[in-house]
Amino acid sequence: MALNPNDRAIARFTMLGHGLVHWFELSIPIFLVTWHSSFDVSLATLGFIISLGYAPFGIGALPAGVLADRFGPKRLVLACLAGMSLSFMALAVANSVYLVGAALIGWGIAASVYHPAGMALISTGASQQGTVFAYHGMAGNAGIALGPFAAATLLYFLDWPLVAALLALPAVVGFLYGLRAEFDTTAAVDSDVDTEDEEALTLSGFLSNSRRLLASAFLVVFVLVAFEGLFYRGVLTFLPEILQGLPAMEGIELTAGLTGIEPGDYIYVGLLVVGIAGQYAGGKLTDRLPVERGLAGIFVVLAVLALAFVPVSNLGIAAVVVLCGVLGFFLFVIQPFYQVAVAQYTPPDSRGLSYGYTYLAEFGFGAASIAVGGFVLDQFVLGAFFAVLASFALVGSGLAVVLLVGEGRIDFIQRYETEPAD
Repeated sequence: MALNPNDRAIARFTMLGHGLVHWFELSIPIFLVTWHSSFDVSLATLGFIISLGYAPFGIGALPAGVLADRFGPKRLVLACLAGMSLSFMALAVANSVYLVGAALIGWGIAASVYHPAGMALISTGASQQGTVFAYHGMAGNAGIALGPFAAATLLYFLDWPLVAALLALPAVVGFLYGLRAEFDTTAAVDSDVDTEDEEALTLSGFLSNSRRLLASAFLVVFVLVAFEGLFYRGVLTFLPEILQGLPAMEGIELTAGLTGIEPGDYIYVGLLVVGIAGQYAGGKLTDRLPVERGLAGIFVVLAVLALAFVPVSNLGIAAVVVLCGVLGFFLFVIQPFYQVAVAQYTPPDSRGLSYGYTYLAEFGFGAASIAVGGFVLDQFVLGAFFAVLASFALVGSGLAVVLLVGEGRIDFIQRYETEPAD
């Protein structure tokens, strides 16, 4: 079924925003080598400065969700685009590593706004949520791939300040387009739902809405997303290094023109590209399959793929490529399922806050797997790392089963409709 005009307008607007968030996010590490030589600072210092930029990206999701409920999601997405472009323009004129850090912190604050606001917009405005989430996810994966590619290519020809300014231009275009974009932000919910709640910014409003959410089946969804984040972040953080150290990669050399690029990097990028197809398939499946069943099944598949990684990697390079392709597909096919689950287990007028909690779980709590994974890889064999990832996925599957058998969505709706507001 084709999208209606309102759904198409929302899809275009959110696809642009989602792609640009990840365009900037993945371009930042490409500047690291240039900053290392330009400012004569250690990699440890640069790593700390870059982490200061990434930290607000996850931490800011919860307050951004509150702002989305107060001011409406479209305004927040526009503020995100403006803030990201201004931050990279500031980066272009930074003449010290401290100003680079300040510009990156500005980017992280602006970028943190997008996911709660964009997801809230789709969940309240799009009638075909699954399909719009699919296109939305595909755009995010495109940004993941194109951002670092554009940055690396431009840095080959131009100085880094000019490259930073050029990378900001698409967000300027996106902001100008967004100002003219027209769509109904509440087309998918009852007409009397207030998506710009003045009480959302008050402490009592925040606590009341949070209590209602976390006292319902949404708490299960929240923990489920945290375990998905643990699996997701663990895989994407350590897989490039793991691929380089596999016996199957020994003896594989690239041409002289590609010096400095590891063969495993191409497999990793291929995994992200396959994820575009996974996002689309996942979104379409949410229109045909109960999200609880989909989540339970996909988590099991991820657990099996994790446990199979080491044995399959011993079968040669072809087996590694196929396994990583399948892993990339299912790693991203799950995302539209939990995004739709949030919409189904939360009330429309707290949707921004709901997605704020969701991406706090995904980007905030999920980042814990970086520390856990690093410890396990340092102290134990590779199989132990993938066993830990498999355990995360199995817990996620169990939580999906809890949703499936508990009829939590019906319980939530009934409680929300009958419980008086504070």
